[in-house]
Amino acid sequence: MRAFVAVTRRDLLLAVRRRSEIANPLLFMLIVISLFPLGISPAPETLRLIAPGIIWVVALLSVLLTLESMFRADFDDGSLEQMLVSPHPLALLVTAKIAAHWLVTGLPLLLVSPLLGALTHLNAATTVVLAASLALGTPVLSFVGAIGVALTVGLRRGGALLSLLVLPLYIPTLIFGANAVSAVMDGLPYHGQLMMLGAFLLFSLALAPLAAAAALRISMN
Repeated sequence: MRAFVAVTRRDLLLAVRRRSEIANPLLFMLIVISLFPLGISPAPETLRLIAPGIIWVVALLSVLLTLESMFRADFDDGSLEQMLVSPHPLALLVTAKIAAHWLVTGLPLLLVSPLLGALTHLNAATTVVLAASLALGTPVLSFVGAIGVALTVGLRRGGALLSLLVLPLYIPTLIFGANAVSAVMDGLPYHGQLMMLGAFLLFSLALAPLAAAAALRISMN
């Protein structure tokens, strides 16, 4: 656990020193959502109707913007090779880096979800479900994205390939996350969608670090 805490703390300190890594996803999300009333309609009914899909798609793209940085700096300065030869389990170190990535990217998106709800005229109950879906879904985006990053870390321009690899895997999370918000807006049960997101989270927590660790070994050979 000391190795886990050390890797997480190191990545968080690096993120604090490069504040753009924290600010860019938030600014991207707020700017895009603020533009929708200008491009579609400022009517509250219209914004409420499209809000679940908009917020989840923009959250997905915000996470995707920062994925490549998860292992890139370590690959460039040689730290990734030290992780591979470390006596600590590589999957544990990968989990620490994924946790740091979520704290830098996913957690700020979760914290601004009340503001996103206000911008799209969502009521309090819908905003709570939105926050719950983001809390369960954004870690899945980080876990699944880590596998794609690990596979493309050795490529000079792997951004396009990374998007092609992870976007199809993001679709189930996107569907259930947006549908949970839509269900509570329509007065329908939404607990099933949140339970599916929880299942995705547990499944990715169990398997994604192992898959990412194996992909790193393949990429570094």
